[in-house]
Amino acid sequence: MTQFEQQIEGVVDQIMEDYRHGRDIDQMDIFRHPDKDVVVELLGKLRRIIFPGYFRDKNYHIYNAKHNLSMLIEDVMFNLTRQITLVLQGDGMDSAAAEQQAQAMCLAFFQRIPQVRAMVQTDLQAAYDGDPAATGMDEIIYSYPGLFAITVYRLAHVLYELKVPMLPRMMTEHAHSVTGIDIHPGATIGKYFFIDHGTGIVVGETTIIGENVKVYQGVTLGALSTRGGQSLRGVRRHPTIEDNVTIYAGASILGGETVIGRGCVIGSNAFITRSIAPGTTVSIKNQELQFKTRVAPEQLTIISKDPE
Repeated sequence: MTQFEQQIEGVVDQIMEDYRHGRDIDQMDIFRHPDKDVVVELLGKLRRIIFPGYFRDKNYHIYNAKHNLSMLIEDVMFNLTRQITLVLQGDGMDSAAAEQQAQAMCLAFFQRIPQVRAMVQTDLQAAYDGDPAATGMDEIIYSYPGLFAITVYRLAHVLYELKVPMLPRMMTEHAHSVTGIDIHPGATIGKYFFIDHGTGIVVGETTIIGENVKVYQGVTLGALSTRGGQSLRGVRRHPTIEDNVTIYAGASILGGETVIGRGCVIGSNAFITRSIAPGTTVSIKNQELQFKTRVAPEQLTIISKDPE
């Protein structure tokens, strides 16, 4: 053995010894953790189910569509059940109970696929109606990062509602890594949701978004402060965006008590920490916030000009 080989062996021994500290990062039981690559692969197959004519297998033929769909669903259900079983075991459930619950969760998930597809159709229509640059539905499905991120969110949100641990977040974080759009699977988002451009958008866990909402790049729907850490789990921390609201690039809307009323238009780079009355247009001119509204000014709860 050469001196260099001995040095490498010494490094291996040193790192193996470091693994013995018993910290969170030292866990080595690979059979009790989900496989991220499998989860990403499952998303690709679920996308084929959502858009059957766009991302189909090369061997797919229309005359045996039912047979191919049956095989695809069986494949996804088997592997998704396995991944759910792993995360349930990781939460302390015994293997038999985890597998049984995972099967029930997986079945419930697939029973809601038609509802997911119906929502995605509205998102597709919103993208087409809202973007004059769109040449057709095909272009949006194949190339718009916003629709991809929303579709992944719609799927992950069902698993989140079924109380599947970890996997929903893994799914939306994959979409985040691909598109730059960060939508927590716990957010509640209504029909006809359109993300234009999308890069840098953040939608927090307890955000509520109504119908026909349009959001541009760099928008944050976030919490006012995270100083409370884990003590804030389950507490409303993120804003409510009512129907028919448009939020332009770079705007930040923060806080669990913040409500953006129906029909509002939020201008670029606005920083909002309190509720805005319905029908209000918020814009920034010379670093001062300007409001145009059909409601008397004294009825408004005005936002702070600068983050503090």
